[in-house]
Amino acid sequence: MQFENSREFAKKLDEQDPLKSYRDQFLFPKVNNKQVIYFTGNSLGLQPKNTKKYVDEVMKDWAELAVEGHFYADKPWWDYHERMAKPLSKIVGAKPSEITVMNTLTVNLHLLMVSFYRPKGKRYKIICEEKAFPSDQYMLQSQVRFHGYDPNDAIVEIKKRKDEHNFRIEDILSTIQSVGEECALILIGGVNYYTGQVFDMKTITKAGHDIGAFVGWDLAHGAGNIELNLHDWDVDFASWCSYKYMNSGPGNASGCFIHERFHDKTNIPRFEGWWGTKRESRFLMKPEFEPMPNADAWQLSNAPILSLAPYLASLELFDEVGMEALIKKRNIIVAYLEFVLKEIDAEVDSTFEIITPSSQEERGTQLSVFLHGEGRKLFDYLMKNGVITDWREPNVIRLAPAPFYCSYEDMYEFGQILKQGILDKNSK
Repeated sequence: MQFENSREFAKKLDEQDPLKSYRDQFLFPKVNNKQVIYFTGNSLGLQPKNTKKYVDEVMKDWAELAVEGHFYADKPWWDYHERMAKPLSKIVGAKPSEITVMNTLTVNLHLLMVSFYRPKGKRYKIICEEKAFPSDQYMLQSQVRFHGYDPNDAIVEIKKRKDEHNFRIEDILSTIQSVGEECALILIGGVNYYTGQVFDMKTITKAGHDIGAFVGWDLAHGAGNIELNLHDWDVDFASWCSYKYMNSGPGNASGCFIHERFHDKTNIPRFEGWWGTKRESRFLMKPEFEPMPNADAWQLSNAPILSLAPYLASLELFDEVGMEALIKKRNIIVAYLEFVLKEIDAEVDSTFEIITPSSQEERGTQLSVFLHGEGRKLFDYLMKNGVITDWREPNVIRLAPAPFYCSYEDMYEFGQILKQGILDKNSK
């Protein structure tokens, strides 16, 4: 497609957008009484308007039914979380039986480590990417210490090459081969939070299995953003938060994928709780744990219904639209944003360096941009002028135009505000 950096062209793209009506189904903050340009769906997605209805329904049932809401609410609470398995399975490429929703992301990763980090003898090392999101780093360090190992020895980081922003698949595979039989687990963020690079999860998972290791993925920046086929890729486990691209609200519940080959086993190591027992006998209060024959066996506690309600509301929208349509728009709007950035770059003294890979196979909704010659003042200018974006030291902004609610005109308008912010600084 031949892009143009004009408001008329952007409006034309919006008119042709099959998803244009969904923008009106989200609530936008305002700055100076004007709806913001929102680029931080990779941190916290906007609130869908249907969220209030789902939450109000739970509040009404609680008020009118109290404890009986567990069984007699319109959506009974005792199996509320089970409603999420089918729509989530379509988003992450799994079977519904391989999906459960519980707790929050880092809690779930710790719980999954019980099952999938089982160091023994010389096989005790964990492979991850360097400078992983801090929660993952802290989680892995505490896990290896818990098992009696030194993180400096037990954790092997895949490195980027000098002066390169992204990881090379050949270097990842070489690291896996070099650790070999010492590797117990590979756990990587499926989409790098800083650069937006998408990893070749299928190839890496196979390489990990070939050396006898378990392979899991942190999909905080992947779920609801990129195409995933966790079951077909033979991934052992994965977990993700729901509040970024899936718009479920701050700090909300986390989804888990556990491959079906680990289901219906009584001898697999895991921490267990009442809600993981078979639903048919759960209220018989048996002293023995009888696991659910699916991913729900990893459940521990009564589901947090008020947290799950916004997630279910958002999944309704995903089910209507489907990942194929979201990804199709994502590819176009990110490409248009990239075009706008390059056009503005040619008009100002500053230099923008996009450090996210240029190929669609290696990126999702996010573009990370080095603003060479600029500092925090430009970010502050953007925020004061209604562009909600994300700043990372030393001078990187992360731009994530979520296809559900971002428009092509937003991309054009952002370019104009960015240009004016640089020109204003240089004129002083």
